[in-house]
Amino acid sequence: MERTTLFLSLASDPTIERIITPCLALMTAEYFAYQLEKHVIVIMTDISAHCDALHEVSAAGEEVPGRHDYPADHILKDITHPISDLTGFITEGQIFIDRQLGNKGVYQPINVLSSPPRLIKSAIGEGRTRKDHSDVSSQLYAMKAVIGEEALSAENKVSLEFLEKFEQTFISQSAYESLDIAWNLLRIYPRELLNHIPKRSLDELYPCSTRKITEVL
Repeated sequence: MERTTLFLSLASDPTIERIITPCLALMTAEYFAYQLEKHVIVIMTDISAHCDALHEVSAAGEEVPGRHDYPADHILKDITHPISDLTGFITEGQIFIDRQLGNKGVYQPINVLSSPPRLIKSAIGEGRTRKDHSDVSSQLYAMKAVIGEEALSAENKVSLEFLEKFEQTFISQSAYESLDIAWNLLRIYPRELLNHIPKRSLDELYPCSTRKITEVL
C-alpha cells in the first residue's frame, strides 16, 4: 500500500465533495504520470455514486432528464443504463460485481463476461506474464460464454463441473496463480475442444493423460 493514494468520498458527504473527489484523484494521477513519469492506474470503485451526486445538482437546477445532463436512477444490473453505457467509452475497462455470485459465497463476485478487459493485450504475454496468457484467456472466456445453468441438460456434466470450479477457484484466485488455475480448469475438457489454444501450447502445457467426456458422465 506504500504506492497507493486513496481518495475517500462517503455517501453522507456534501454533494460538491462527492463530485470533485474523482477530479482530485485524476489530477493526482496526472501529476504522478506526467511530472514524475510514473506508471499509474486509477480505480474508481463506485462510479454510480459519483453520478448520483451529479444527479442531485441536475435535479436542483430543474434540468430535463436526458443522456447528456444525467438521466434517471441507476437500474440494478442493467449495464446498458447510461451510467455504465456512457462511461464505458471513456474508461479502459470496468469490473462488474454480481450479486448472485456473492450470495453463493464467491469472493470476489466478479461477473467475468460483463467485465471487458480492453487493455489486456498490452499487459500480458511473454516478457510480461506468460506466453500462453492470451490464448488461455481467450479459451476460458469462450468456455464460460457457452455455459448457463438454466440451459444445462443432464448430459452436460462436464460443462457444469467447469462452471462450478470456475466460480469457486478461478474467480477466487490470489494474485499469482491465474494461469495455473486456468489450465487446471481447461483440463476438464478434452484437448480437441480447446480450439482457442495453439497446438504448440497444448503440447507443452496440456497433460498427456487427458480425460474424455464419457469418463465424467
